Amino acid sequence: MNNYVVVIPAFNEAKTIVSLIEAVLKRCEKVIVVDDASTDETAMLLADLPVKLIRHNTNQGKASALKTGFSAAIESGAQAVITLDGDGQHNPDSIPHLLEAYITYPRSIIIGARLIGRERAPKRRRRANDFADFWVSWAASTPVKDSQSGFRVYPMSLFAQGFKSYPKSSGFVFESEILIEAANQGYQLVSVPIDSVYPKNNRPSHFRPIFDISQITWMVTKKLLAKGLNPLGLYTLLRNKPICVARQQPSVLKS
Repeated sequence: MNNYVVVIPAFNEAKTIVSLIEAVLKRCEKVIVVDDASTDETAMLLADLPVKLIRHNTNQGKASALKTGFSAAIESGAQAVITLDGDGQHNPDSIPHLLEAYITYPRSIIIGARLIGRERAPKRRRRANDFADFWVSWAASTPVKDSQSGFRVYPMSLFAQGFKSYPKSSGFVFESEILIEAANQGYQLVSVPIDSVYPKNNRPSHFRPIFDISQITWMVTKKLLAKGLNPLGLYTLLRNKPICVARQQPSVLKS
């Protein structure tokens, strides 16, 4: 586990951040939290926890927080980074399952796809995610499940040349665009089914279905136009199924 680092972007996550970190630390001892200028007690609550805390002086958005975390992980010598959202939507107990898939598919981005109990998700969110999956899959020339999940494993080889050649998009668009860019470089997009969790009484999601999906769609549209609408990508999407790895008894934590 010394080769893996967990990166958690956080903005106003005081309700969930402590319980989330405590659960993550049971699975991985190296944790980086990027506090994106929270205005609540997020940073204060992390002060006594054994994590590396990086604070932005101004709110820069999720994409910037992820890049800050990735840079810190690269400096630490990490082989791969596991990302989770700070709102408690991702169960850290699934980390070994994602890492097991990463061991099988090392040149891949592993996505924790919220497929188990998916009916519990708000209907508008499900429709928005399905819409985004289609567009992202078309541009990536490979089908992908739950392209909007922030629970992922990224190989650090993806960022070996730094971020200059990578998306400059902000917010949630970055997480969609990095899938497209990775697929274009020959990385596979592999999904592992995880529970669909929507905790009660947690803060409203920062994801805005109409606005963010429209931004993602515009990003994808520009990429498709640049490729002459990428007919081969559409053909591949319609002909193939996503790579979806069934959860197995993980061995990555065994000595």
